[in-house]
Amino acid sequence: MSFTPRKVLVTGGAGFIGSNFIRYLLSKDLRVEVCNLDNVSYAGNESNLKNLPDPSRYEFVRGDICDRKLVDSLLRDHTIDTIIHFAAESHVDRSITGPAAFVQSNLVGTFVLLEAARSYWLEIEKWGQQQCRFHHISTDEVYGSLLKEAAPFTEKTAYAPNSPYSASKAGSDHMVRAYFHTYGLPVTTSNCSNNYGPYQHGEKFIPTVIRSCLNQKPIPVYGDGSNIRDWLHVSDHCSAIDQIIRAGVLGETYNIGGDHECSNIEIAKSICALMDQKKPAKQSYENLIQFVGDRPGHDWRYAINSEKLKMYLGWEPSIDFKIGLDKTIDWYVSNADYLKI
Repeated sequence: MSFTPRKVLVTGGAGFIGSNFIRYLLSKDLRVEVCNLDNVSYAGNESNLKNLPDPSRYEFVRGDICDRKLVDSLLRDHTIDTIIHFAAESHVDRSITGPAAFVQSNLVGTFVLLEAARSYWLEIEKWGQQQCRFHHISTDEVYGSLLKEAAPFTEKTAYAPNSPYSASKAGSDHMVRAYFHTYGLPVTTSNCSNNYGPYQHGEKFIPTVIRSCLNQKPIPVYGDGSNIRDWLHVSDHCSAIDQIIRAGVLGETYNIGGDHECSNIEIAKSICALMDQKKPAKQSYENLIQFVGDRPGHDWRYAINSEKLKMYLGWEPSIDFKIGLDKTIDWYVSNADYLKI
């Protein structure tokens, strides 16, 4: 049975994927209203939400997802029927040096949202499962690391998180699942591969390579650059989330991948080659690549099998990686402020 979101609470909507999703949703559905709850930490940026389509249907609230009173009031005052939960601490390196913030935001914050939704939807409003929806955004990192010859992650892959970040996300995934099976809360979950595209924080890998090229600075690549990731354009991720919310089976998890596995060194060299064309320098930008010491617990390979999403919900990634990367570089060259960290 299909579901149509009307009054939507997006958490973490000032971040990279959340802001892209808000833009996508307001453009696609002219009846939807969006309330964005974000504490605008280092990863969030209110300027990500400038020039939204029909801003009269959008409201920004600065606040913490761990603030139960605030969350309760937002659900009640806006008659929220859909929660799309992006908010998370997501920088792996930061989780290694300061894991406490990741446990608080990713695990405790998710618990607060689930409790607030259960109270408002099931106890106060007494809505049925087809009247409300909680969608939880997770990551492929909860599955751990793959060897080169191993099959990609599926929704049945056992969890094996290797960093405080991925462990905190794994915990939040389990909590969401428990609220469906214990309380009947209408939830869906998605685990995505590495995203790229406009509005991404400057600390992330692709923006870092572009910034290094523009500033003629060394391009840092962990280890020998052989670590492999599956790359998904953020707009394809947004369309997948929307499809899951509207047509996904309650209690189910859906993997979202871009069908483009690539090593970090290949990504860096591809960006350098495109920059050689767009902004030629005295020598190729590839000469700026510098291998640096690997981070602790660095997973070697992630790969996503999205067949469940494709087969049952009819979704397919639509943006070719080469085209998407080219447009992403153009966007950052034109919006260099986003590369500041």
